[in-house]
Amino acid sequence: MTCNCFFANLLQSTSNWNVILLIIGGCSLLSFTIFIERLLHLRKSEIDTNLFIIKMRQAIKEGNIVDAIHTCEDTKGVVANITKAGLMKHARSKEQIEKTMEIAGLIEIAGLEKNAKLLSLIAYITPLIGLLGTVLGFIQAFSEMRMSGLVDISATRIGEAMEYALITTAAGLVVAIPSIIAYNYIVSRIEGFLLEIQTISSEIVELLTDNPQEFTY
Repeated sequence: MTCNCFFANLLQSTSNWNVILLIIGGCSLLSFTIFIERLLHLRKSEIDTNLFIIKMRQAIKEGNIVDAIHTCEDTKGVVANITKAGLMKHARSKEQIEKTMEIAGLIEIAGLEKNAKLLSLIAYITPLIGLLGTVLGFIQAFSEMRMSGLVDISATRIGEAMEYALITTAAGLVVAIPSIIAYNYIVSRIEGFLLEIQTISSEIVELLTDNPQEFTY
């Protein structure tokens, strides 16, 4: 009896579209917030890599490690932070410099990827939530048919249940499609950072190991 009452209450609440659509709306807001936050973070992390590497070449070839580190601190961003980590180990072996920059790179990439996978999760679950609403809507429609009988079926109430079923599915897809697009865009931007990191890290390591002169402090 308790289970039947609970199920009846669930159907009654979903008839007003208050549960499923509210959850999907929350997912939509969360997805939009994450995308904007990641987009701003990625833009903040971007630098003029050509100008940066020119400054690094000049400072390192002149043996001025202080200027090189100050340039990294002034520039900031992912690439600058990783480069600074390598510069701090300039007196070590090539393997140690590479290892230090690799660890710094993993930390920086993890910072770029923070919360991004939530976009993928939202894109995956919102159609399922919408499908749940569809199933509940059909259950309600068939329940109306069973309780009303073939003679007294209310077309309006049946239509409302079917409309609810279709709207929740559509709402789930409306949230999922932009979310997956946003996720793939963020991933493509991060892959661009990875390419820059690999290219510049290799050159910094070569500059540090190919210039055996003493650095000035």
